[in-house]
Amino acid sequence: MSSALALHHSEPVLGRYRPLRPLGSGGSGSVWLARDEKTGLDVALKIVAREGKAAARAEREAAAAARLRHPSCLRAYAFARDSRHVYIAYEFIPGRTFREALRAGALDDAGAVEACAQVSEGLAHAHRAGILHRDVKPSNVLLAEGDRMAAKLLDFGLARMAEAETLTAQGDVPGTLAYISPERLAGEDATEASDVWSVGVMLWESLAGRHPFWQTSMLETARAIESGAPSLSTMRPDLPRELIQLVDRALSPSPGRRPSAASLASALRGTAARRRPKRARALGLSVPSEAGRAGAAALAAAFAGWTAASVPFFPHGWPVGLALAAAALTAYRPRTGLAFALAVPVLPLGNVSLGLAVAYGALALAWLLLSWREPRGGLLFALGPLLAPVSAIALVPLAAATLRAGPRRAAQAAAAVLVAAVVAGVRHVALPLVGSPPPLGVGVAGARDPFDVAGTLARAAAAHPGLLVETAVFAVVALVLPLAHARGRWGAALVGAGMLVGTVVAVPSAPAVSLAFAAWLTAAGVALRARRA
Repeated sequence: MSSALALHHSEPVLGRYRPLRPLGSGGSGSVWLARDEKTGLDVALKIVAREGKAAARAEREAAAAARLRHPSCLRAYAFARDSRHVYIAYEFIPGRTFREALRAGALDDAGAVEACAQVSEGLAHAHRAGILHRDVKPSNVLLAEGDRMAAKLLDFGLARMAEAETLTAQGDVPGTLAYISPERLAGEDATEASDVWSVGVMLWESLAGRHPFWQTSMLETARAIESGAPSLSTMRPDLPRELIQLVDRALSPSPGRRPSAASLASALRGTAARRRPKRARALGLSVPSEAGRAGAAALAAAFAGWTAASVPFFPHGWPVGLALAAAALTAYRPRTGLAFALAVPVLPLGNVSLGLAVAYGALALAWLLLSWREPRGGLLFALGPLLAPVSAIALVPLAAATLRAGPRRAAQAAAAVLVAAVVAGVRHVALPLVGSPPPLGVGVAGARDPFDVAGTLARAAAAHPGLLVETAVFAVVALVLPLAHARGRWGAALVGAGMLVGTVVAVPSAPAVSLAFAAWLTAAGVALRARRA
């Protein structure tokens, strides 16, 4: 750290690069934004201490990067060393890593496919030069700022070149475990197919919304890799069949069955050309980014503002301020906004019952974790109490179809019905769908044990079995919408009919006209999207 700080006052590195500010640091060194005093251009200057394996890795990285001239490989300008450090000067490209984009929920299907196609092109160029990357993973892919997708492959520090000895001893497996191919775990040498496997994992992860292998321990993760990845169709049956088959081939346990990096890039481009929607989701609904941001902000404002106003606790005027704060945070930092909105009811509920506040807090934390990968859709359940007064709550499964993961869709649809019932109880109006009056009280005021509160609420819900059955029906409909979409018009007809029949059987008193209209809209949305696809 002291050597890094000293760069502020040192002479230009390599005689021309003057460090300006740090860009990041890790176990192997630090990266600085530096000015090339000969050309006036900014560069990314990587600085690694000479002791240990880090220096050897940096020299291997520089040697590999110097041989690569491709738009998808970060270009190295210069390499040098002194008594304390190894230096590599790279082109400076503002942006964020593939991993950071995934965590922010800012990478849609089309963007992920295009980024992985560009990474595959960069790998194909490296393979033709006799270089294996051996550490392809989301944090080693840079996505440049700008309107067009531009991916750059970083960190060839674990690269192995045809004429060079490996950095590691026999039996040592370099790289990041979650992206390492099964043959390398078995002790075999890395090949070009090993790099393709890593791109396949990135594709599966970005399209499915979760990692195909990651478990709670390294041993379990390794066992999952050895067992093979489930087909991408288990998570995203709505995706084009060609794309699903391509990802499955890239993750074939047999290296010989995987496509080459060049073939993978070409095939990915082919599937992308047939996928016109700008933003594909679980049902394939196109949701413009700005509309999604505005909708999420509005739901966060409604949830935070209504709960603060309905449970007396906050001083006068706080509901409006909390609603605006929730909207602003959600618009610019979706996860922060979701966490803030979910936290708003905790203190007001504590004024009613400590047990109720604890039970809600645990539920809110679990909900935040469930929605972490798709934070903008984390409050879709708030549509329930908004649509219930106009007898349109049956549209909730269709709204939930904008989410990728099936469990999130089902949970949001189910929660929408239950939250609408809670709001109806607070407002003392008829419960949604069933039309029966809500209980005047459930007996949780003053309760200190969260388990007692949970049991009391469960008994209150069980008193309305029709509502619970309808909750399950909506959850199932939201879950199977991608399957219906994959089967075209017949699937659309079946899901609409099932939604209508299931509701009528469960709740004969449900408003028939609005329910039929909602079922027709859901089926029409599935059918139209299937026709476009």
